[in-house]
Amino acid sequence: MLDVFMLSRIQFAANITFHILFPTITIALCWLLLFFKLRYNRTGDEAWLQAYRFWVKIFALSFALGVVSGITMSFQFGTNWPGYMETVGNIAGPLLGYEVLTAFFLEATFLGIMLYGTKRVSNRIHTLATALVAVGTSMSAFWILSLNSWMQTPAGFEMRDGVAFPVDWWAIIFNPSMPYRVGHMLLASGLTASFFVAGVSAYRRLKGDHSREVSYSLKTGVYLAALLIPLQIFMGDLHGLNTLEHQPAKIAAMEGVWHTESGAPLQLFALPNSETKTNDYSIAIPRGASWILTHSGDGEIRGLNEFEGEHPPVAPVFWAFRVMVGMGLLMLLMSWTCTWQVWRRGAPDRLWLKGLVAMTFAGWVATVAGWYVTEIGRQPYMVYGVVKTADLVTNTPASHVMFTATAYVLVYIGLIIAFLHTLFYLARKAVKSSVKDLDPEVAGGEI
Repeated sequence: MLDVFMLSRIQFAANITFHILFPTITIALCWLLLFFKLRYNRTGDEAWLQAYRFWVKIFALSFALGVVSGITMSFQFGTNWPGYMETVGNIAGPLLGYEVLTAFFLEATFLGIMLYGTKRVSNRIHTLATALVAVGTSMSAFWILSLNSWMQTPAGFEMRDGVAFPVDWWAIIFNPSMPYRVGHMLLASGLTASFFVAGVSAYRRLKGDHSREVSYSLKTGVYLAALLIPLQIFMGDLHGLNTLEHQPAKIAAMEGVWHTESGAPLQLFALPNSETKTNDYSIAIPRGASWILTHSGDGEIRGLNEFEGEHPPVAPVFWAFRVMVGMGLLMLLMSWTCTWQVWRRGAPDRLWLKGLVAMTFAGWVATVAGWYVTEIGRQPYMVYGVVKTADLVTNTPASHVMFTATAYVLVYIGLIIAFLHTLFYLARKAVKSSVKDLDPEVAGGEI
């Protein structure tokens, strides 16, 4: 049987994988809801309000699952990783507390008005509540990502008897990787939500729903994705340069650079071989990695040989990075092609609508892959260069962790199935309602 260390890592990975799916949607979806509401306020077009009412249901479901999974994740700091709070609790505790005191209280206070106050408060108050919830979700992301960034690029602290103590809170919060990680994640949320909205809207349109509500949602999702994807590529480049400076071992694993070299190639495909410390079946672009990471064809990339025993497992980081980048390129192709078709024809044709449906959860795939790069790439450290993950694990019997890890995975599988079932149930229900209100010839017509 696996030891308690590996089982605890698997359990936490399962928890964070499930959890991140929902904040990735809700952070940006709440801003889209505010956009729908403001468009309704400005134009008086009921279709914008209908779009708001449809998507606010999905926001509520996603928000609830995100909160529940976030609470269980925080419990694991005490049950599976007690050494974490003992070692860095003086820093992690206040940052998590700031998130609760500022962001979560703001969300909790105004969420009820946003969800149930349409007919109970004035339109202005309801719009304000929606805006404040949107601000709250973004603030929540800021504090969590600030803590995570500190774990990647720690600053503003000192160690006393093996315990971290804050010295400069400004340096802790605004640590070297924080701006890039926050920007990268907020853009990832925007792309996830835009493809989510566009994909579900395309599904409804393919099912015969030609309402203005669907048209508005579809165009909003497509346009937003087309706008954000080049910004995300630019932010990813900046983030990569920052990682090269502060976490060179992670970059070496991402690019499969085993030995320090100038003019390092960009590996399009390879099977990293940890035994021979080479890349088998390599297909590479000469000097490509150096061009991307140093903006010079002769730039030097430090290899894994410089971090013997201190670098992450290569294959998971190498492949997760390529999944993230590959999905990003597909999103670029899909969003720009669909934007062009919307300009030319008013809507994408059936083939590209089906493509949007297929990529409804593309943002999930890219985001999870990106987080695997981030978290696995930090290993063997929990706080990079300060404390190793293995030193913080619980001494609970492995059989107990095996039971809880299995239970978590089974529950999460059930919840994700329930979420998907509810999502498409709401979409089909909306189609039936809209088709009844349309002219029969329009409802049955081709796209």
